[in-house]
Formats: sequence, C-alpha cells, structure tokens
Amino acid sequence: MSANMSSEERTAALDNNSPDPSSHATNIYDNEDAGGESFGEEDDDDMDFEPMTDDSEDPDFYDLTEEAESEFHDADDGLSGVEIEFSMDDGEEDEQGGNETETGSDTNQPAATAPAPRPLVQVTRSQILRLFGQHGLQNLFRTHNANALGNPSLDEDEEDDGYTGRGSRRRRRGQPVPNRYPPIPSEEGKRLMSSGTFGETGFYEDKLRKRKNRLARRLIYRELSVNQDPPARANKLISQGLIPSSNADTIIHYNARCYSGQFSDDGNFFFCCGQDFKVRMYDTSNPYKWKYYKTATYPYGQWTITDASLSPDNRFLAYSSIRSVVFLAPTDPSLSADPIALDFAYLGQAGRRRQFTGGYSHFGIWSIRFSGDGREVVAGTSDHSVYVYDIEAKQSILRIPGHNDDVNAVCFGDNSSPHILYSGSDDTLIKVWDRRSMGDSREAGVFMGHTEGLTYVDSKGDGRYVLSNGKDQTMKLWDLRKMMPTEKASEIDVNRYSTGFDYRFMPYSEADYEPHPYDCSLVTFRGHRVLKTLIRCHFSPPGSTDSRYVYSGSEDGCVYIYNMDATLAGKIDVNRATYHSRPRDDSPMHPHPYSIRGGRNPDAWKTCVRDASWHPNAPVVAATSWNGWGMQTGTCTTHSWNDDADDDEGEPKMGIRVNHLLEEDASLYDHPQRGGRTSQFRSQLRSQRVQPLGDDDDGDNGW
Repeated sequence: MSANMSSEERTAALDNNSPDPSSHATNIYDNEDAGGESFGEEDDDDMDFEPMTDDSEDPDFYDLTEEAESEFHDADDGLSGVEIEFSMDDGEEDEQGGNETETGSDTNQPAATAPAPRPLVQVTRSQILRLFGQHGLQNLFRTHNANALGNPSLDEDEEDDGYTGRGSRRRRRGQPVPNRYPPIPSEEGKRLMSSGTFGETGFYEDKLRKRKNRLARRLIYRELSVNQDPPARANKLISQGLIPSSNADTIIHYNARCYSGQFSDDGNFFFCCGQDFKVRMYDTSNPYKWKYYKTATYPYGQWTITDASLSPDNRFLAYSSIRSVVFLAPTDPSLSADPIALDFAYLGQAGRRRQFTGGYSHFGIWSIRFSGDGREVVAGTSDHSVYVYDIEAKQSILRIPGHNDDVNAVCFGDNSSPHILYSGSDDTLIKVWDRRSMGDSREAGVFMGHTEGLTYVDSKGDGRYVLSNGKDQTMKLWDLRKMMPTEKASEIDVNRYSTGFDYRFMPYSEADYEPHPYDCSLVTFRGHRVLKTLIRCHFSPPGSTDSRYVYSGSEDGCVYIYNMDATLAGKIDVNRATYHSRPRDDSPMHPHPYSIRGGRNPDAWKTCVRDASWHPNAPVVAATSWNGWGMQTGTCTTHSWNDDADDDEGEPKMGIRVNHLLEEDASLYDHPQRGGRTSQFRSQLRSQRVQPLGDDDDGDNGW
C-alpha cells in the first residue's frame, strides 16, 4: 500500500481486501474439505443424521471415537469430540527472553517502521483448557455469528429466542392468536374421566373441613361405606390416588446419559439404556428392592442406544442404535451368548445378506417395539420409513416409506393384534397403518394437530386411544375413530403450520404457537417442556392407577402427571431429588465427553427427564434422566408414594446412592462441602402441593 495514499483511500483499499463477515463465517464453519468439522451446523441431537453408507467390512473402519462421534452429535455437543494435544514446560517462561523472541526479528528495521511490541499475557494451563474446551469455542463462534448478523451487542449470557446458532432465525408468527390454547380443564377430558374408561370417579364428598384425603381416611370411609361405593370401586379409587412423590427412594448413578428405561408388562423386569451402548437389566419383582440382573452391549453402536423393547414373555430384549441393525439379547443371566443381529435393511434380496461388522449402515433406527405375539419388531427410521421385521424369517417383511421426515416413534395399536401400526414423524403427522389393506401403500388415516415434529407415540393397548408428545410443547390424546381420512389429509400442506423451531438448542416461545386449524385430537396437555432430546410420554398402567393418568418427562427435570381433563395431578421433581447427589469432577479435563452447554452456568447441576415408567402393580415411578454436572452423566431414580411422610422409618433409607450394579458407592458421597446444601434440598423433597399451570417454580433452570 502506497505511503502517499490519503486516509480515505487507505480505508477503501482495506475494505476491498477484507473478506465479507458472512463469507468468512461460511469459510470457517462449512469448510469440511480441510479436514475440520462443520462448526456452524450443529447437527447435534438424535435427529438430523445421515447414516453412513460405506461398505467397508473392516470393523476398525468406523471407530466410534473417531468417525461416529464426529459424524453425529447431541445438543450443543458440536466440539465434544475434538482432542487437542499440547506440551508445556514445567518451569515458568522468562519474560525477558519472551520479549527478545517477540521483537528479535525487528532489530534491523528502522525505528520509524518497527511495530510496538505486544504486551505479554501469561496464560495458565487451566485457561488454555477452558479456551479450547467446548464452551469457550462455542461462545467465541456465537459472538462471531452475532457480529456478522449485525448484533454486536449480543452477550453470551443474553438469550435471543430466535437465534439458531447458524446465522439464521426461525420463521416468526404474525400477531398471536388470543385464546390459542385449548381451555383447561378440558370438557372432553371431563367426559372421558366420568366414562369409566380412564379410572373411576367417586361420589360427591363434603370437603368443607379442608382435610387432606389421606389413605387412612379413605380406608375408614371404605369400611364404613360413607361414600356408598362398592368395595371394588373403592379399591380402585384408593389405588389411583397413590401418586408417587418427589422424594427418591434410590438414585442409581451412571457414567453416561440414560436414554430410556421401562418396566416389563408384569413389573418383574426393568431395563435402562445408556449412551455408553449398554443396557442394564434389573429384577424388579420386589419394586422396592431391585436386584442387578445383567448387562447387554451394542457392538459398533453409533452415538447412543436409541431405544429398546422387551418381548412379551420377558425372554429377549431388542435394542437399537443409529444403524440399520437391531440386536436381540437373552435376558437370562445364565446365558452369556453374543446378541443376535437383526438387519432391518435386508428385505429378502438375493445376495444382500451380510454379517454385521459395524462397517456399514443404511439408515438409523429411532424407535422399536415388539408385537403382542413376540414374532415381529416394528421400527421407525431415519429414511422416513416404517419397517416390520420377522424374527423367524430373519428379514424385514414390510417397508412403508410413508413420511416426509424422520420417523421418531412407532407402536402397535393393539397388544393382541399386529395389524394396526402407529408412526409419528418430524413431519408433524401421526399415521395409522392397517396391514390388512395396504394394497396401495397408503395409510388408513392421519392424526393431525401438532405444529412441530413428534417425539413419541404410545398406545393404550385397546386399539382405540393414542398418546403423543410433540416439539410444540404439547402432549395430545387421540381417538382412532376420529382420525382424518387420507384423501383430506393429502390436500393439506402441513409445513404451512410449522415454525421451523429446532428443539435441540432453541427455547420455545409461546408467542410463536398457533392452534392447528385441522386439529382432531381429543385433549391437549401442556406444562412440560419437550426440548433437547426426544422426550417420552405414556399412559399410566391399569393395575396400579386404573389408567387414570397420562405422564411425560420434561427438560426442566420433572415428571408431569396429568388428569385426563388436562389438569395437573402431580409432579415429581427429579432435579431436586438428585441435586448434588454425586461429587463434581474438578479435574481440568472432564472424564465424560458428553455435556450440554448453554445458559449462564453451563457446568451447573442440570436434569432432563427423558423417560419415565410407572410400575404396573405398585405406586412406583422410575425416571430415566440426563442428570449431573453439565448434564454429562445419567441417573435412574425410583419414586414411591409415601402419603406426605416427612421421613422413612424403614430400611434402606430414602435417597440412597448406588452405582449401576446397585452397590452403594462411597465415592458418590465424597464431597463434604456439598453436604450442607444437599441436606437442605433433601429436607424439601417430600410431596409438594401441585402448583397451577401458570406458576413456574422452575424458572431458575432457564438454560
């Protein structure tokens, strides 16, 4: 640059030679050809995944720590797989020597042109680790994107509801529609509650004295026939009123996030799936005293175990990962044989069957379910399809490419018949499939009403009622008799009613919600948060609750239990029950590679209840969660009904902490400076009065 140029000419030349901020961001974030990762695209949860298609049979070709984890991430984990090696001298650097090194190359330059030496800043080892850690780089890239968008004032602690982290914003709604949410309580829900299909409704009871309807009072009323209820009806009223409390009986700690956990239909078995590709199985014939059974492993899994399903006779457990292969393991602890691989991509083509070695994957599987007779397994996949696998034939016998996006949830409509299938997808639709009339490969009907993608679908098992969880932060109840005909559904553009909201790292604003004009659901439940991951919902069991409730996990660390009229029946606060229940790892490098970052304190104790299961014969709920410091570990907690008791006189004491083998681990208590605060929170864990839906007592978890 010429020294004779004016200041205006120098400025213009610099501007012409400077890269555009937006193109600069594109070069950094999207340059995958340079061997780096695409940091600008946070494909970092269970959803936007393109399965690997390389046909290499080398089992080392897809090493989990190198290829799989860099290919797929969870929420805000875009940099968790990056490893940086560096060496540091033990002694301190000589400042004078450092100055000579900095300016030594300029000693022969004229004094007028020599640049001023930069001040030396001493950086400690922990600061370097913090800078190159995930949170530091994430904030750096976020600030860069904000400046490129013309938001230089965006601070790392300020939350912009519309900011996606990709240099774009989701589509905003227009003026909010007044009274856009269905009223609570729901009139249709009241009718269902009084119909007898969802539990019993007792006779009118005088509550002028405002006494709590405790178990002892209910038993006295039953014996004295005060309410004129027959004994059978009185017993049902008593059992459906035993809602578990927030206090945890047992806290099972895992060194990886827990993705799902369910009781068997008879309540004698429980399994828990972790991100370490292991499924732990427990004997729960005594629901208050579990016994460790065995562990099954998914070889060559990718990212996590996505789902598992137990056969009706409890003999086999099927479990999946983000691959086209489902593994089938015996539950008998005396059998140590390797699990059997079921390749769902094999449809009977000649020459296509191959032995699974981890070197290929045609698609990923998000959800699986056993049929009622145990002969078939249905799966929802990332290639927008539903597969049905015949275990005896050892091949997929049906593929239904019926959705326009990932199929996140599948289930059978009737426990006694494999003909009716339900599938929920990110295209916001639940489709009903009747295998007896699929000559034209079309669905029998459609459930339309969610405005964002589906995360889970559960059937009551009677071939009539269906429950779904959606990313629009609502749970909906459906009736098979009121589904939308296929002809009408094909004329509606469902994308018109979606905002493009990404549940993985964006908060959901109620101002963006608009009721679906073609909503055919019976009841809409809201109050829980469906964020970060595919959170699940269920019907309460007929044995222990008389099918009185529906319940769901939540991103705020609670299990929400609803009456059928959409009112809140109870809430189990898992976050408070487990708060600081294991020591923080104070080492510079966390031993666990997966963590959820974000908010004002990313390393704080956080809980996200991904799944919950109600025991079929006892008032016990097992909550499976991402739980711990930075949400990088997992827990499975058991919560039982205790009638608002202040303490437990029995053994073992409530709140006991154990490892995955159900052995009490002293290291989980080895944190004396946390003891006082833990005791403070434990004293508040007893059953709490249900807050109205408008009150949000968990606002301090806004991360």
